[in-house]
Amino acid sequence: MAGLILGGAVVSLLLLRQYLLVVLFVVAGFAWYVWGDGRLDNVVLDGWDALNQDVLLPIPLYLLAGAIMAEGGIASRLIRVMRAIVGPIPGGLAVATALSCGLFSAIVGSSTVTLLAIGSVMYPALLAAGYKRSFALGLICAGSTLGIIIPPSIPLILYGVMTQTSIADLFLAGVGPGLLLLGFFTAYSVAMNWRLRLGSWSGTEFFDSLKDGIWALLMPVIILGGIYSGQFTATESAAVAVVYAIVIELFVYRQLDLRGMVRVGTDTTRLLGGLFPVLLMALSLNKFLAFQQVPGMMVALLGDVITTKTSFILITNALLLVVGLLMDIGSAILILSPILQPLAQAQGIDPVHFGIMMTVNLEIGYLTPPMGLNIIVAMTAFRESFGFVCRAVVPFLALMVVALAIVAFWPSLSLFLLQ
Repeated sequence: MAGLILGGAVVSLLLLRQYLLVVLFVVAGFAWYVWGDGRLDNVVLDGWDALNQDVLLPIPLYLLAGAIMAEGGIASRLIRVMRAIVGPIPGGLAVATALSCGLFSAIVGSSTVTLLAIGSVMYPALLAAGYKRSFALGLICAGSTLGIIIPPSIPLILYGVMTQTSIADLFLAGVGPGLLLLGFFTAYSVAMNWRLRLGSWSGTEFFDSLKDGIWALLMPVIILGGIYSGQFTATESAAVAVVYAIVIELFVYRQLDLRGMVRVGTDTTRLLGGLFPVLLMALSLNKFLAFQQVPGMMVALLGDVITTKTSFILITNALLLVVGLLMDIGSAILILSPILQPLAQAQGIDPVHFGIMMTVNLEIGYLTPPMGLNIIVAMTAFRESFGFVCRAVVPFLALMVVALAIVAFWPSLSLFLLQ
């Protein structure tokens, strides 16, 4: 009876379009009061205990670093270098767009920031160069999702926190799938725009762009090189990213002043003010599930239904694709990863590989209606209709589904750097 009451309450809240924070608070509070020890203060106490850990520090730091770079001149200089390298080849400007998205994503770890920073420059450039409007829009929407899987990635950090999986290992595991997706996007760009060229390669332009953008290019080298060489932890690399971005934007490129820094800091604080209360409630609910041994019971319950690793992968991916239609990636990871990860481990799936598979799957949700965040942002940023944006991303969705299948059934693609 209590379960029906809770289910009815959740459905009612969702129909009333309440915030996820409200839904999680109701679920956690009800669970602790009815099935726990009857103390509602456990909702906050356990959530705070889980939230009070150093592993969460990279999230605000990477968000701040990404906001600084999106506001300043690092993105435009990265684009100029990519255009100088691949611009003259068939479909070169589209390839430069995909590469710019991948490289910028490796710095900021955010899909939305990448879409706005790269798209604001490259979308009009692609149209002016003769690329189809639908292709240009689809490429930018899809390319910006690379920030979800290419490290450093905030969703991977959330998965690591919720499942107690090494964030450094998750970052390493994201390299292979990230490069696979980038390869798919660049190959498709060349194939669909074979007749479009921008002219001959210019050594002068290449060296000028390299000279102008060297400080921007060094950023991913320093951050990712520090993580993979063992010189930085994920938290330390995030702090280095913030300091480096501030120094470069204020004193080298000088496209951001102190007033702009205050604005960036305020915007980042507002974003964190919405994220961390949700994270606190999710962690509290996670503690309750562990206290009640729910993951273990689910493993036993589903053991008779899901008898093979293949069936688990197929069923889980189908579930996550549906979830991606209705929920943003952060919320999905916070709610589902503590439940699904033990099930995956019971089937012999490496926790790191499962985290990558889950993230790539939910990455597709950024391009699927009705909750696809990149679709919504692109509508506003580029003043296109909802239907047009949805149609534009269809070919790239197909590429991402193929990539998901490869990631799911080829664990070595994710784990080769950890072996």
